[in-house]
Amino acid sequence: MKNTLIACLSLVSLAGWYSCRDNGASKPVTHFILTENMDSSVRPGDNFYLFVNGRWLKKATIPPTESSVGAFLDVYNHTKENIKSILEETSRGNEAAGSIEQKVGDLYASGMDSETVEKLGYEPLKPYLSQIAACKDVQSLLDFESAMQKESHSYLIQLAVFADLKNSKVNIANLFQTGLGLPDRDYYFRTDPATAAIQQAYRTYIRKMFMLIGDDSAKAANKAQLILSLETEMAGIHRTNVELRDPQSNYHKVSVSDLDHRMPVIGWKKFLHAIAVDQDSIDLSQPAYYEKLNAMLKSRPVEFWQIYYSFHVLDDYAYNLSSPFVNAKFEYAGKALSGQEKIKPRWERIYRVVDGNLGEALGQLYVKKYFTEESKKRMLELVNNLQTAFAARIDKLDWMSDSTKKVAKEKLYAFLKKIGYPDKWRDYSKVTISKDTYFRNLVSCYKNEYQYQISKVGKPVDRTEWGMTPPTVNAYYNPTFNEIVFPAGILQFPYFDLDADDAINYGAIGMFIGHEMTHGFDDQGAQFDKDGNLKNWWAKADSLKFVAKSRMVISLYNSFTVLDTMHVNGALTNGENMADIGGLNIAYDAFKMTKEGQDTARIDGLTPDQRFFIAYAQGWREKDKDEAIRQGINTDPHSPSEFRVNGPLMNCIPFYASFNLKPGDKLYKADSVRIRIW
Repeated sequence: MKNTLIACLSLVSLAGWYSCRDNGASKPVTHFILTENMDSSVRPGDNFYLFVNGRWLKKATIPPTESSVGAFLDVYNHTKENIKSILEETSRGNEAAGSIEQKVGDLYASGMDSETVEKLGYEPLKPYLSQIAACKDVQSLLDFESAMQKESHSYLIQLAVFADLKNSKVNIANLFQTGLGLPDRDYYFRTDPATAAIQQAYRTYIRKMFMLIGDDSAKAANKAQLILSLETEMAGIHRTNVELRDPQSNYHKVSVSDLDHRMPVIGWKKFLHAIAVDQDSIDLSQPAYYEKLNAMLKSRPVEFWQIYYSFHVLDDYAYNLSSPFVNAKFEYAGKALSGQEKIKPRWERIYRVVDGNLGEALGQLYVKKYFTEESKKRMLELVNNLQTAFAARIDKLDWMSDSTKKVAKEKLYAFLKKIGYPDKWRDYSKVTISKDTYFRNLVSCYKNEYQYQISKVGKPVDRTEWGMTPPTVNAYYNPTFNEIVFPAGILQFPYFDLDADDAINYGAIGMFIGHEMTHGFDDQGAQFDKDGNLKNWWAKADSLKFVAKSRMVISLYNSFTVLDTMHVNGALTNGENMADIGGLNIAYDAFKMTKEGQDTARIDGLTPDQRFFIAYAQGWREKDKDEAIRQGINTDPHSPSEFRVNGPLMNCIPFYASFNLKPGDKLYKADSVRIRIW
C-alpha cells in the first residue's frame, strides 16, 4: 500500500548520493563550489547545466551496479555506508530480545544467510502455488487474492489507505488500477524497437520463471504468451500516467452496495469483508479498470488466472529466493528496464529490505548516530524564511486577485513542516523476527504492515505519520496533509551543510524547500485547500489564468529533446517543472533576505548570486544509462536533470543579470515569454 499522491509529489524519482567531505573535518568555504566539475568552454548562457557539470559528465562512468551516477547517488552511497555500520553492529546478536536493535539486526542477518536461502530455492512459495492450483472457480481465486492482500501483496486488486481527498480528516480505503507487469499501459502498445526489446525481455522472464519451477520450454512459453495477453487486455482500460495526474477525475467515492450491484462477479462486499474493510463506501479511483476486471473474471477460464497468479507470486518474491530466481528477475528489471549491468551486492539489497519493512526502527538508529539537532534547527530557519519569501511573491503577483491571494497565503502558512525524523515512531512490537528464518520474517513484516494500514480505515487521520523513512535521500509534499517533509537523508552536502555559506544552502536545499512548497500550488496541489481537501478555492478568472500559465510550462518542456528524438513529456512532468521554476525563484528571494544575499563580496571571484546558482546546478549533476532515460521519459513525472536546471533558469530574471545573458544566448528568453507563476 502506498500513498500515490506522495509518490507523485516527491523531489526525485531515484534517491541517492554522497558527501565527499568528512563531517568531522574542517573545510574551507571554497570546498562547497566543485570547481573541478565545471567546464569553462561552455558559456553559462548557452547551457548552465554543462557549464557547472560538464567536466564531470565527460569523465564520469556509471558503475555496473547502477543505471545512473551523480549527486544523488553520491549522497545515497554515503548514507548506505553509515547504515551498513548500523546493520553490521546490530546483527552480531548482542541486542536485547524484542528491541528495535534486535529486530533490525536479525532481519538483516537472516537476509544475509545466503546459504540457507540458496538451499531453500523456491520452497517457501510452494504453499502459495498449491493454493493457486487448488482454485476451482472465481470465488476461490478471489479468496486467494484476499489472503495475499493480508500479507501486503496485491495482484488484480490494489488497495491503499489514506485521507479522503474531500474529507481529509478521515481515512478511507482506495482502489487503484493494477495487474500489469510492464512499467505502465503504454509499454503494451508501443511498437518502437526499444519498447519491443523490453516486451521480449518480459516474455523471456516469465518463461524462465515457469521453467525454474519445472515446466518445459514450450509450456512455459505458452504461459508467458497467455499472461501477456491477459495483461494487454487489462492495460487497454488503464488510464495513462498523464490522466492519473488529475485528482478530480480520479476520485469516485461510491457505496459498497452499489459496487456489488455493478460488479457482481467480484462481489465487493464479501471481498472487502474478507480483508477487514467493513465500510459503507470506498474511493474507486479508476472505475473502468474494475468494470473490465469484473467482466474478464467471468469470461476467462480459471486456468488462465491460475497461470497469471503463479507467475506474479514468483515475481513478487523473486529477489528473496535462490540465485536462479534473483538472476532471472534482474535480467528483466535490472538490465532490460534500466540498463544496470550487474546486480547490487547482497548486503545492499538486504539493507533495502530492512528499510522497506522496519524503516522507522532503522531510522531511529540512523538519526541517533548521524543527524544533529543543530541541522534540524537550521533547516527550520531556512523553511521559515522561504515561507516568508513565498508570501511576498504572492502579494506581488499581477495575475491573481486579492481574494485568491488571501486564501493562497492562508494555505501557505498552514503548511505542516516535518524535518529529519518523525516526532512519533512506528511501533513494531507485533513483528516477529528471528535470525534464521528470513522468509518468515518477511511474511511477519508484510502482515504487520497490512494490519497497520487497514486499521486506519474510517479512523481520524494521524498527521504525525511520515511517508518516507529518515535515511531517505528525497523530500515530498503531501496535499491531503498540506505538509512539506525533508528526511534526514537529504540534509547532507551538496544539498545542505551547517558549515556552508548561505549562497550554498539557499541555492541547493533552499531550492528543494521552495520546490516542495510550490507543489502545494502546482497543477495538482492547487486543487487542494489549506486543510488538504480537494476543493476549489480559486476565483474563476484567476483559475483560468493559472491554467494558461501551466500550459506555457507544458509547451516549454515539450520542446526539450532527449536521446535524439525523444522529448520530455511536458504534461506528465508539469507539476515537477512548475515546482522547479517556483522553487528556484522563491529560494533566491529568501537568499536575498540574508546578509550574504545583500552583500557583493566575492569568494574565489564569484559573487554571492553566482554561488547561489552554481550551488543549485551542481546538485543536479547526473549521468544515466539510455535505458533508464527512456523509462524515465515514459513513466517519471520528473524531467531529466539537465532540464531541471536549464528550464527554471530560463525563467529566473536574477540569473540573467548574474551571468550577463543576452539575446542570442540559448537560455535567453524574451521578457514577454518568460514564465512567471509563483
